Amino acid sequence: MSDNKSLENLVTQVRRDILRMVHKVNSGHPGGSLGCAEFLVTLYNDIMKLNDGFSMDGKEEDVFFLSNGHISPVIYSVLARRGYFPVDELNTFRLLDSRLQGHPTTHEGLPGIRIASGSLGQGMSVAIGTALTKKLNGDQHIVYSLHGDGELQEGQIWEAAMYASGNNVDNYIATVDYNKKQIDGATDDVLPLGSLSAKFEAFGWEVLEIEEGNNIQAIKDGMAAAKAKTGKGKPVVVLLHTEMGNGVDFMMNTHAWHGKAPNDEQLESALAQNPETLGDY
Repeated sequence: MSDNKSLENLVTQVRRDILRMVHKVNSGHPGGSLGCAEFLVTLYNDIMKLNDGFSMDGKEEDVFFLSNGHISPVIYSVLARRGYFPVDELNTFRLLDSRLQGHPTTHEGLPGIRIASGSLGQGMSVAIGTALTKKLNGDQHIVYSLHGDGELQEGQIWEAAMYASGNNVDNYIATVDYNKKQIDGATDDVLPLGSLSAKFEAFGWEVLEIEEGNNIQAIKDGMAAAKAKTGKGKPVVVLLHTEMGNGVDFMMNTHAWHGKAPNDEQLESALAQNPETLGDY
């Protein structure tokens, strides 16, 4: 169990990593990455039960899948800061022949990455398959996944959701980054999602909501409640209400920074709002 202050310091450093990575190559997705920093920092450093080192099969440990792979800057930073690979490798983000491509890939063998997740909508299917494998192996650990709310416009998500409940995949917690924004605007303007809680309940899932998705204690409490729902015959989904671009004032309350890098002046302003806590790479 990690104290909140330590996690908050790590979140601040992860924000700096995200901003600097994307700025360096003038490419990437800072908005959703910043919005999910608190969740992924807390997940990897407080919630999940993880083995030392990394094995692709994930036996006898909790497993996480990032389905909305475009927010790769945040997962790369969290993994590096957790010790999966050297922090200074963040310098290679999106460079030719780097292990840290714009969307996570597996062919270069990056520790912590188990699937390529460039195409949206597929992560839930992989997570369900992994959860069923754990059941077959008598492995009591939990499978987690993260999805964008705009990603839920993909039909494969709902096929997977139906399969999970129909097969009692109750060792699985899916989380939705519910910021209500996507690359082309508000989700309500692009393709309204309606009531996600009602939809998942109708598909036979247990549904929980974390209203303060950028608050570490709220994340701890909400995910503990979600974990308490596992093992009872139903898959679990958490609707995590976040703010895209959280922690950088000019990136918040807009979808404009979904996939746009800050310029030199903007980077300086953003970093000033997030003073160094653990050391830049």
